[in-house]
Amino acid sequence: MRGKLLTTREAAKIIGILEKELIDLANAGVVPHFKVAGEFLRFKKEDIIRIKPRIRKKYNLPEKKSRKAEKIKDFLYFNDFYLVSAVLIIFLLWVIVKDFVYTP
Repeated sequence: MRGKLLTTREAAKIIGILEKELIDLANAGVVPHFKVAGEFLRFKKEDIIRIKPRIRKKYNLPEKKSRKAEKIKDFLYFNDFYLVSAVLIIFLLWVIVKDFVYTP
């Protein structure tokens, strides 16, 4: 084994299924895997890529061609607090600075 083995999360992301589903498939012998320390599942990237079409067909998952909108939606969802905080800070700085700039 020369290459880095994938974790359950990484392999599930490549295939496009949930981690639990991947674990069930591995335990059923559908997906080739390795057990590290007798407990943690690891996968070869080549095996995951090879078996991906068969699993996607079994679960009737469409191929995702464009994920830009989904990535933007995820970014806004996970960073909404920081975005709102940044806008609020910029607004407050503008309120403070405008009085210094426009005073005669």
